[in-house]
Amino acid sequence: MRLDLGDGDVLAYEQAGAGPDIVWVSGADQRGAEWHHDQLPAFVDTHRCTTYDLRGVGETVCSRPTPWTVRDLAADCAALIRAACAPPVVVVGLSLGACVVQQLCADAPELVRCAILLGTGIGANGFAREWEAAEIAHRRAGGTLPEALAVVHYAPFMYPPQALADADVWARVRPVVERAYARRDGALLAAQWETLADFDAAALLARCPMPVHVVSFEHDLQTPARYGPGVAALAPDGHHHLLEGLGHCSAFGHRPDVVNAKIREIVEGCA
Repeated sequence: MRLDLGDGDVLAYEQAGAGPDIVWVSGADQRGAEWHHDQLPAFVDTHRCTTYDLRGVGETVCSRPTPWTVRDLAADCAALIRAACAPPVVVVGLSLGACVVQQLCADAPELVRCAILLGTGIGANGFAREWEAAEIAHRRAGGTLPEALAVVHYAPFMYPPQALADADVWARVRPVVERAYARRDGALLAAQWETLADFDAAALLARCPMPVHVVSFEHDLQTPARYGPGVAALAPDGHHHLLEGLGHCSAFGHRPDVVNAKIREIVEGCA
């Protein structure tokens, strides 16, 4: 399905199921369809699930010049909720998607019943900041990675060491990494990541009146779990959950059962 955002821009989205709305907001470099493999089958029996492609990935078309901001991405999400859902809705976001959800909650709180933030932090620092900056600079300079190298390069940022050391698990998760990064457009990758340059979670979360649930993953290299409690504490109705043994993208192919169970618990508690 397509939502006309004006000026030739189109948001590509899909809906499945029936019932109260859950909107799933992907992380950078992943299409909305990634939620379809492991999450939607667990929720479409009780909820209407909406997924979509953020600017810079998949079939969404955005002609507006970069740099984009998280607020721009949140405005796209708000337009989708108003057009295709029955707000207020539950919104689940991973990584960059979690930042989009925070901005949405602050800018349009009337649209959100409950926010679930997977793999998020207050802001990158230390190693994570240098890694993101190096990736953006590499792509902005026209740098690329061979497909096979891209898969093994990004896998440790998505999955914990014990998952990558298990050949059976690697066989399941390798396609997830490949879909996100093997043939990624470098300029669009940089454009998505650059949206986080001036993102201030602290200022936003204080303006979010709805329940905000931060779910951290013990072996998350991108957004270390130690930052999760601090993020939750910034929201007036914030809650923190730690999932042990999981990495940044363990929801996909690795341990979706654990992640889905926690999301289901939160959703039912927000009913």
